[in-house]
Parts: sequence; structure tokens; C-alpha cells
Amino acid sequence: MKKVALGIATVAFLTLSCTNGSATSLEQNEKESSNLVSSVVESSGNDQAKGSDKPVNLTKQDFLEKVMNYEKNQSEWVYEGDLPALIDFYADWCGPCRMAAPVLEELAKEYEGKIHIYKVDTEKERELAGVFGIQSIPAFLFVPQEGKPTMSNGIAQTSEDTKKMFKQMIDEILLGQKSEQL
Repeated sequence: MKKVALGIATVAFLTLSCTNGSATSLEQNEKESSNLVSSVVESSGNDQAKGSDKPVNLTKQDFLEKVMNYEKNQSEWVYEGDLPALIDFYADWCGPCRMAAPVLEELAKEYEGKIHIYKVDTEKERELAGVFGIQSIPAFLFVPQEGKPTMSNGIAQTSEDTKKMFKQMIDEILLGQKSEQL
């Protein structure tokens, strides 16, 4: 039953992504999300050692240090972090990515000290996008403290539904808790 609920949430997550939409829907998404654009903390230091209350942008070097050193560990996943992580692969031009940004900021505050929320700009960090096979954005990598990560693409139609889906996936995948959502 848990897998069915997670499958439904993943399918719903896929309903809206940048590369699957037409030019008209992208324009509409950009108009709808223009007032939702929010700032993201630029970081390359240790400012998220205990989990920040804001999403933190990662460069390739930050990613290698805080998430996974794929140059050193090419054959297996070895998580370098001290807390589970949600990584948002995004681009500034992407309407759905901008719609997800304020939701991720809210979640960073709610889950402060429990998880890391990171952002990777696919336009600036093309190598990272390539390593993870990012072909449509937004794409989200859920990285538990132990075990393999889970990738999900797109967001829901509304920010409320997007937040519910994120919370369910964070609770189940990252924190190993049964979610009250759905």
C-alpha cells in the first residue's frame, strides 16, 4: 500500500515539468509563478552543517564534498552528508522550477536540522546535470542517510499539492516515517 501511495505521488509529481510542456503552458506557468520567485542562499561553506532554514545552492565542488564524490566513487553510491538531503535540479528560466522555489523554502524552515535542501542550477552546473541524466526539470533527488537515492521530476498543479507531495516523500524516503498525506 505504501508503494502504491508513493507511486501515485510520483505520477502526480510528473504532471508538470518544463520539457514536457508546450510553449503556451510554459508562458502560462511563468506568468503564474512570476510573483512566487524567491531568493536562494548562495553558499559554498559549511553553513548548513545542522540543516539550514533556506535551500543552499551547490557548485560541483560543493556537491562532491556534501553529497557524493562521483569522481572518487564511480561504481557505487556513497553519501557524504550528515543529514538526508533533497536536491532540486532547476534553471532560472523554468516556470515550474520557480513555482517550486517558495515551497522548498517553506520546507527548509519546517525540516531545519532534519534534512538538507540543496539546489543545483543546471545551466551553471551542466556536468552535475549530465551525471544524473537530468533531461527535464524541475528534477528532485531524494537522498536518504543510508541507501540509494530516488529521483522525481515535475511538480503538482498547485503549491499546496506540491508541498503535500514533497512532505510525503521527505517523511517516507528521507526520514523513514509513515506519512499522513494522501
